Amino acid sequence: MDMRQLDIRKRDYTKTIMIIGLVAMIVLSAIGFGLMFTGMANATAEEKAKNPNFWVPLARNALSFTVIGLLAFCGPYGFYVAWKNRRTRAIEARLPDFLRDVAEAGRFGMTLAEAIKVASRGRYGMLTPEIKRMASQIDWGVPATEALRLFAERVNTPLVNRMITIIIKANDAGGSVADVLTMVSHDARESMMDQAERNMTMSTYTVVIYIAFMVFLATIFILNTTFLPQMAKAGGQAADIGGGGASINAKVIPQVQLIFVISIMIHAFGDGILAGVLQDGVMANGMRHSFIMLLIGLIATNLV
Repeated sequence: MDMRQLDIRKRDYTKTIMIIGLVAMIVLSAIGFGLMFTGMANATAEEKAKNPNFWVPLARNALSFTVIGLLAFCGPYGFYVAWKNRRTRAIEARLPDFLRDVAEAGRFGMTLAEAIKVASRGRYGMLTPEIKRMASQIDWGVPATEALRLFAERVNTPLVNRMITIIIKANDAGGSVADVLTMVSHDARESMMDQAERNMTMSTYTVVIYIAFMVFLATIFILNTTFLPQMAKAGGQAADIGGGGASINAKVIPQVQLIFVISIMIHAFGDGILAGVLQDGVMANGMRHSFIMLLIGLIATNLV
């Protein structure tokens, strides 16, 4: 018997990864803004008079450090949460099969504990280690209802908690547990089919968010590479010619370009969170989308 199957501790590194990511983000942001303020303080009066926008490259450098810090936070945390959710869904997908097998064993007169041990010989994908752990706990004298409760604590999803609670109450009340298991198995399968249909529908909106972000990025790219340089050129020519009429202040164009870069990063982070909420209904699941969009935005803005 594998003694590790008796380990009932719940290994969850979500908080650890989140704290490490937050510390990395704060440190990198502090470095970026420290370099910016140091550069601004070291600039001479002559440099400031010659180039009023001397601080814009420093600000963009600080922004890059901040975005890298956000990437350090969103990436590990977002992909770890996504991996956990994918693992949970894989467990839930095979749970109806396990409950059906336990119900079939119960129809032959086995107790709930005996039925779980018999069903543990089967293969249920990602669910198999959890079932073997339950069977090992029962072999060591843990009641079947307690083993099921510990299983629900490890997986800890609304679907699993609801099903396990019904099974435990039915077993405590007596009667035909097999019928209850069959009903719960059918209910779980229906719930997962509804969830799969919802995810398929919401994935369309996720694609729309990505397309909208790419369109926004392309628009900013065109403005920065064609429109604003032409405006700066026209402003310089107008200043050389002089005279009345409308004038163009070309000095603010680098500041406008900086605002565009900031707006790209804000859109990337916000759109990523929105994509996760629409897809799974959980904000944490959007972190991986924010990571992807921030990375695209960072690469695109440094190429311009």
